[in-house]
Amino acid sequence: MSSSLRDGSVLLLVARDGMGEAEPPLRHKLLRTYLSLVDGNGMLPGAIAFYGEGVRMVVEDSPVLDLLAALESKGVHLIICKTCLDYYGLVDKVRVGVIGGMTDILAAQWKASKVIAI
Repeated sequence: MSSSLRDGSVLLLVARDGMGEAEPPLRHKLLRTYLSLVDGNGMLPGAIAFYGEGVRMVVEDSPVLDLLAALESKGVHLIICKTCLDYYGLVDKVRVGVIGGMTDILAAQWKASKVIAI
């Protein structure tokens, strides 16, 4: 698809260090492929929320940092759980997105008409 199909009513949830139940390299490869397709096909969600180990995807050395930066530059709102960042000691390593709280994630879920957990 050549034109963007950004849908502000779609929220993606990332709660893992990658995608699926697998070894880290495969989880990272799967998430990289998924985000590449989302961006390449112009099927952009309104927001992506990161919590739990998913916050590792928005910090320096993340295997998908470049893709998340590209999505953010196209208007995709990246919401990152501060409690989770604090727990893993990653607050100072965040490179994309907006640090928020569970209230922000909850608000994004209620605003969304479709929530996709990946």
